[in-house]
Amino acid sequence: MNPLPLPDLLFDGPADAALTVALAHGAGAPMDSPFMATFADGLAAAGLRVARFEFPYMEARRKDGRKRPPDRAPVLLDTWRGVIARLGRDNLVIGGKSLGGRMASLIADEAGVRGLVCLGYPFHPPGRPEKTRTEHLAALKTPTLILQGTRDPLGNADDVAGYTLSPAIRVHWLADGDHGFKPRKASGYSERQNWDEAVKAIAAFVGAARPRTA
Repeated sequence: MNPLPLPDLLFDGPADAALTVALAHGAGAPMDSPFMATFADGLAAAGLRVARFEFPYMEARRKDGRKRPPDRAPVLLDTWRGVIARLGRDNLVIGGKSLGGRMASLIADEAGVRGLVCLGYPFHPPGRPEKTRTEHLAALKTPTLILQGTRDPLGNADDVAGYTLSPAIRVHWLADGDHGFKPRKASGYSERQNWDEAVKAIAAFVGAARPRTA
């Protein structure tokens, strides 16, 4: 079986940054969606190097405009492996939006990266809270930050309170946020406020993950 071709990487931030954050997109939107661009720009402004990429199904969609379902998990995980091999694991934090973050969480310990950041973790499918995607999270060893809206339909505050999560995982709750961190108008919060809060939380988390030195 031939190895997967390495996806193109989109970089933001200083090339000589001490740490790089690699971010994968969610199931439905590409690496340059407003959501992904906001986080890449914000983290770059905080002095971090950010690398974005797309899984094969999203790269194909970019070429011909046809929507496709996500690739099977082995393809997604192998894509992550290729990206990590190119960037180097020692000073790397991996993660992403929903699907991208979930796949990163499945490979983080194996890869030996410095940290993991999940932007809206899909703890379960919409409307199916009994079908959890949490088994591996109980034993995760990689320092992890999960940014989660309190009313995320794929894992809200009440849902997550009942899960067994590793001590390596910290969940940062975003007020009244949905799966993209957007709150209701009546909450008094704005989407941009939640995005900015999430960027600051990630920057602080990544800053605490001191890079390895020779």
